[in-house]
Amino acid sequence: MERTTRQRTAIRDAIATAGRPLSPQEVLDAARVDVEALGMATVYRNLKLLLEDQSISLVQLPGEGPRYELSGHAHHHHFQCTCCQRVFDVERCPGDLAQLAPPGFSVDSHEITLYGRCVDCQEPQRSKKRPATAATPATGHKHGATHCQHKHR
Repeated sequence: MERTTRQRTAIRDAIATAGRPLSPQEVLDAARVDVEALGMATVYRNLKLLLEDQSISLVQLPGEGPRYELSGHAHHHHFQCTCCQRVFDVERCPGDLAQLAPPGFSVDSHEITLYGRCVDCQEPQRSKKRPATAATPATGHKHGATHCQHKHR
């Protein structure tokens, strides 16, 4: 059994308090509030250990790098902002999607990712009309995307 280090505690706390899946860089930025000298190699090493002991879960979106959230969530889906790229949990599920499968196919599970603009990225838009961003759910490829003018933490 690995001993719990200050770094691992800061990394787990960063994921726990975020309330949304975090990329390794977001984990590093948030955990540095508690451990300033934290490095990316330490983050990756501890993410691996936290995955192994099932404290956290991997969130993999099409065409994106890994993100991490606390384990133990009930079945849920995700929303990715096409502006700032942050990912948020969507707690509701449309339910049984078996009727969408081709005739004769059996559905074992499903993953749904919604794409659009988060509340923070919509704020500057309310005063300026810009073309809507469309994303193809299968690839996450963005058409007509505009870029955020602000940073998020």
